[in-house]
Amino acid sequence: MSPSASPSGPFHINGATEQLQTKLLRHVGETIRDYGLIEEGDKVMVCLSGGKDSYALLDFLLVLQRRARIHFDLVAVNLDQKQPGFPAHVLPDYLTKMGIPFHIETQDTYAIVKRLIPEGQKTCSLCSRLRRGILYSVAAKLGATKIALGHHRDDIVETLFLNLFYTGKLKTMPPKLRSKDGKHLVIRPLASVRESDLARYADLRAFPIIPCNLCGSQENLKRKEVKEFLREWEQRSPSCTDSMFTALSNVAPPLLLDRSLFDFQALRVSDQAEGQEDAWLDE
Repeated sequence: MSPSASPSGPFHINGATEQLQTKLLRHVGETIRDYGLIEEGDKVMVCLSGGKDSYALLDFLLVLQRRARIHFDLVAVNLDQKQPGFPAHVLPDYLTKMGIPFHIETQDTYAIVKRLIPEGQKTCSLCSRLRRGILYSVAAKLGATKIALGHHRDDIVETLFLNLFYTGKLKTMPPKLRSKDGKHLVIRPLASVRESDLARYADLRAFPIIPCNLCGSQENLKRKEVKEFLREWEQRSPSCTDSMFTALSNVAPPLLLDRSLFDFQALRVSDQAEGQEDAWLDE
């Protein structure tokens, strides 16, 4: 059954939902075009967690698949980590109803995390590493050429600040990334989409949301603290997070301190007007 055959699919929506979908599809389409995320003949593995972001990602890619001038295939993949109380039927039922090819990978990472991480300590780092390794293996098994994740604009800005505050690195999650072993390409088509818009879209689409009870329920996570920090700054200075996100695409290496990006040792005066203005803040 094709995706369009389902009355609840992404092609059969009401006016309010269609208006928001059109807006968000524009952002997704521009990101795919600007960063070359999807190409002719790709098989895109859409990682579906059961959260609002991955549901929306799958929805948007289904619409773009039908409209695009190029051909690409989609397969939804969920990693069942055997968390207690996880409703294992929800995603297979939803994907079957939608007529979407899917694969459920069952791996008891929950037991591994609980065995290795003392009670009360944060589990996210280990859980993420385990999940990433498994998903890479599944992508290879399925012959996927791209691995699509549902990270959005807020995730990217928050990750920037997490690295600034706690790792001493100026980095975040890019829209397109080659894995460390060079064998996989990870893409983030929602990179320029706001989380608030995705939440509203998920409500309108009435996705069967599955909460994460392993890591998402832990209190005082650093990401939650950063999210609250950015929320407060946005209240004090509206649109400041827009500026932060724009800055990630507007980098000036000569005005930073990384000697691997700019050769400060070789810098000398020149007759050519090719220097940088020493201004602490642009207009």
